[in-house]
Parts: sequence; C-alpha cells; structure tokens
Amino acid sequence: QTPTTTAPRTRIERPAGRGGLPPLLLHRPKAGGKTRLPDCPIVTCSIQPQNSSSKALGFEMSLTEFTPEFLRENHIRLNDVKLGADVKIYSFVNAYGCEIGDETRVGAFVEIQKNVKIGKRCKVSSHSFLCEGVTVEDNVFIGHGVMFTNDKYPRATNPDGSAQLEADWAVVPITVKKGASIGSNATILAGVTIGEGAIVGAGSVVTKDVVANTVVAGVPARFVRPV
Repeated sequence: QTPTTTAPRTRIERPAGRGGLPPLLLHRPKAGGKTRLPDCPIVTCSIQPQNSSSKALGFEMSLTEFTPEFLRENHIRLNDVKLGADVKIYSFVNAYGCEIGDETRVGAFVEIQKNVKIGKRCKVSSHSFLCEGVTVEDNVFIGHGVMFTNDKYPRATNPDGSAQLEADWAVVPITVKKGASIGSNATILAGVTIGEGAIVGAGSVVTKDVVANTVVAGVPARFVRPV
C-alpha cells in the first residue's frame, strides 16, 4: 500500500529474507507537511530525519537513524540511545540511556532501560524486558517475554515507610556472554552470568551462573547437558 501524498518518494529496500515482499516506499513531505506511512512494523536503517536533528529526537547522532514520522507512527520511543549500524527496531519499543550494537534486532513491545549494553548481531524478541545493569555481548539470542531483574531484595518502601528511590538501593548486574541463547519466558535473577554459548531453556528461572556451552532448564534452572 502506497502512502497518499504528492511529495517525492524515497525507495528503501526491506531486509533480505522477508518472503519477497516489495520494498517500502516512504514519502518525504515538504516543510510543515504531513505524511502517512505504510503499515509496516519494521524500522529500516539509513533513513535521514527530515527537518529535525537526532539531538532533538532525544538520542545522539549514530550510525542508524529513523525519521521522526516513523518513530511516531510505530510508537517507538528512543531517548539518549546509542545505535550501531543497521539496527532494526519494531513497533512499541521503549529504550533510553542504552547502547545497541551493529545489526541487532529488537522486537515489538521491548523495554530497554538505562545503562544496558547490547552487542552486535543480537536478537531481542518481543515483550522482553532488559533492566538497568544488563550487559548482553555479541550474537546473543533472547526469546519472547524474557525478564531480567537487578535487585535481589526489591521493596516499594524504606523501613520508615517512605517511597524507595533510586538512591535507596543498588543495581546488581547481569552479564550474558557471547553467543548465548535464552528461551522464551525465562527469568534471569540479579547477579547472574550466563556463559558463552550457553542455552537457557524456555520458562526457566536462572538463579545462579550458567557454565559456558551448557544447557540448563527448569525452576530453578539446572544443568541438563553440554551443548
């Protein structure tokens, strides 16, 4: 479906392997004009913002840039995000104060909090939550609905009954090493390191470090076999 506008068109090729779908046609409006984008959940790269700077959009100048229209139409919120080259982000993503490496894909309804670092060529599937303190190295697969935590003893209030603020607790970091895979609906508790090439089974609750190149599964997650 082609947007209805008289503005010049810019041809942007969709990524390979999408079932032979035709390329996305994006219309660039004149100054002060409006544009209606086609129904396409993926945000492609190398699109230069029109009449707006990256800083005005809330993130630093980076290798991947999105039009303000595309961010708005796909309900994508990027605030102070450092993007590598050829990053792809789907609809309804909320990311702030984080880093996303080259060729990484972020699915719909994902939240990525501040001080999260995601490496190159990762896949973060839809509905996952990456909280502050998570480091994901290169080539990591994160399934749908994966939850990370960063506090072993979370509380809403302090002992005196006052609301607990950021200064009242300390982030406990998580590291996912290169090439690891985490199955859908897994929960990764604070302080855990998932070793290089390891696989975490779907629905697992990971309470302790996972040895490199091993498969773990269950609640709590236990060793199953070598990869």
